[in-house]
Amino acid sequence: MYKKDFKRRLDKVFYPLAFFIAIIFFWLFFVNILHTPEYILPSPLQILNDLFSNFSIYLNHTSITFFEAIMGYLLANIIGFAIAVVFTYSKSFEKGLYPYAIALKTTPIIAIAPILIIWFGTGMLSKIITAAIICFFPILVNSVKGLSSIDESHLDLFKSFSANKFQIFTKLRLPNALPFIFSALKISAGLAVVGAIVGEFVGAKAGLGFLILTSSYYLDTTKMFTAVILSAILGMIIFYSVSFLEKRIVFWQKRRMH
Repeated sequence: MYKKDFKRRLDKVFYPLAFFIAIIFFWLFFVNILHTPEYILPSPLQILNDLFSNFSIYLNHTSITFFEAIMGYLLANIIGFAIAVVFTYSKSFEKGLYPYAIALKTTPIIAIAPILIIWFGTGMLSKIITAAIICFFPILVNSVKGLSSIDESHLDLFKSFSANKFQIFTKLRLPNALPFIFSALKISAGLAVVGAIVGEFVGAKAGLGFLILTSSYYLDTTKMFTAVILSAILGMIIFYSVSFLEKRIVFWQKRRMH
């Protein structure tokens, strides 16, 4: 059992690392053989050199985008879950408000971002709200599904022991919904960074989106690639942090798999 567990963990590290090394070698080979200009496709070494040469600048922009993404992520998930609870206990609210949630989801975030800039300015608040809007729908849909899809026999058992609504919610509905909730949290991990960067594209004075936009004006492709890679790393940090919490909180899901 321990050998299987060790092999499974080793595979999780080995395969991504092997593919990463293969991509880097192919990238270097492609750039060197075709003598690709830096403004079209910089080499990994040029990107790495640029990152270390301007580390303090990138750290400042990355920390701003990370803060906007995290705050928008938390705001969306708290509000989305609260509304999902209301929908679970009130079908009238669900029927009345759900179409507007769908309308918000189907509206391109790039179309909403300029309005948010006008309303909330070019500071962090507009970026936080942009990130929150793009993260809102997954948590709402998954939470409603998780809180509503409980086994009727389990519900009858709780009622037979005179459990009140709060006890049913905390002991039955919420544990049942946690796998759905964490699935939504992982989906939203990358979306939060996307929302923050889209907001920075429309109007900002700092952040990775601002850096990408200004670099494109001067055809500084190396800086653009560095900023894009950093934004991807931010999404991965949020995703794997949520995955770590999921394994610790929804521990019974792992047991079922075995």
